Amino acid sequence: MNTLVERFFKLEENKTNLKSEFLGGFTSFITMAYIIFVNPQIMSSTGMDQGAVFVGTCLAAALACFLMGLFANWPVGLAPGMGLNAFFTFTVVGEMGYPWEIALGAVFLAGILFFLMSITRLRSWMIESIPLNLRIAMGSGVGLFIGFIGLKNGGIIISNDVTFLKLGDFSNIETLLAALGFLLISVLAVRKVPGAILIGVLTVTVSALLFNVVQFNGLVSMPPSIDPVFLKLDILGALNLSMTTIIMSFLFVNLFDTTGTLLGVADRANLINESGDANNLDKALKADSSVSFLGAFLGCSPVTSYVESSAGVEAGGRTGLTAVFIGLFFLLAVFFSPLALIVPACATAGALIYVSILMLSGMEKLNWSNTVDLLPALIIIVMIPLTFSIADGIALGFLAYVVLKIGQGEINKISSGAWFLTLVFISKFIFL
Repeated sequence: MNTLVERFFKLEENKTNLKSEFLGGFTSFITMAYIIFVNPQIMSSTGMDQGAVFVGTCLAAALACFLMGLFANWPVGLAPGMGLNAFFTFTVVGEMGYPWEIALGAVFLAGILFFLMSITRLRSWMIESIPLNLRIAMGSGVGLFIGFIGLKNGGIIISNDVTFLKLGDFSNIETLLAALGFLLISVLAVRKVPGAILIGVLTVTVSALLFNVVQFNGLVSMPPSIDPVFLKLDILGALNLSMTTIIMSFLFVNLFDTTGTLLGVADRANLINESGDANNLDKALKADSSVSFLGAFLGCSPVTSYVESSAGVEAGGRTGLTAVFIGLFFLLAVFFSPLALIVPACATAGALIYVSILMLSGMEKLNWSNTVDLLPALIIIVMIPLTFSIADGIALGFLAYVVLKIGQGEINKISSGAWFLTLVFISKFIFL
């Protein structure tokens, strides 16, 4: 059996072994496991059954990890993506008023387009068409969006009739716990403690139990039924002109985030060959894109590769066996639904704020010397959280980019992809 596993995953060729792969998988899972608490809590705000979303999150992550490991042989974990789940909940359903079934339909359609782009040259064409500054800005803007939600959910910032926002009341135990949770996660992360986010979430949850903020309902049980969300997506309802920019937002945020994540993990795992190309990158991209719409069937936001996989690589993971182990841990997690369902908002708030700061790290790669590319990027970063919409923030940035390019006399430097997206976003503001 060991020989078969070693041959299939090419363990010796990748200078690794079963023990290293197991430790890599466990480490990646621990760093990613916060999603099984955060995702159900966020998406249940749409009216979806929280227990069913919890099971869907675990199953979608497990199946995606299995495919990545067995097909691409990459040590990358996948799960429903952060940021897009917030966009799904607070913008598409909350602000725009679409039923969550139609929003799931939009996730499915975006996933299908993502897959079609990945098996053709459309993916590389689109990536090359969008200026690097704007690609970076999408990820950073989504990061600020997540952080804003974390601050809001934790009561660290609250509404104010005069100034719109103000600092929350730290005499409120939940607000205090949210702030302390973020600080705990940050300290653990600085000290490079594996699973810092998960430890922070669980510590605040235990503290909330002690202060009677939540009630203990056990740790382990049989998984809740997934029926309330399974196959409930409304594809026909999403085939509406007004959903175009929503689908595009799901698609392009996922596209650029995934590509950057996979290349980053490949570099850490020494999967870059002498020519500078990542081994089996094409298979990894296809594996990722083929499961991006999996969440729609299971009641989740788009499934995507996680940059936290780098932690597992640092712990020794080098092949797809690492991803398979991550998937097995996600399967076991379905039996911990009582724990997931008692995690309060103040426990996940710190995690959201910390993840948002990690996502802002990409801003260091912005070209600050090119004003024409920089200003639209900063508009995207700022306007995504301020409009509370990924779609609107990206749209405003692209419109500004085209106007600045024309004003600079560089209309010939505007790529076909940028023109295409700009026309889509102009249509949104005029007709939708």
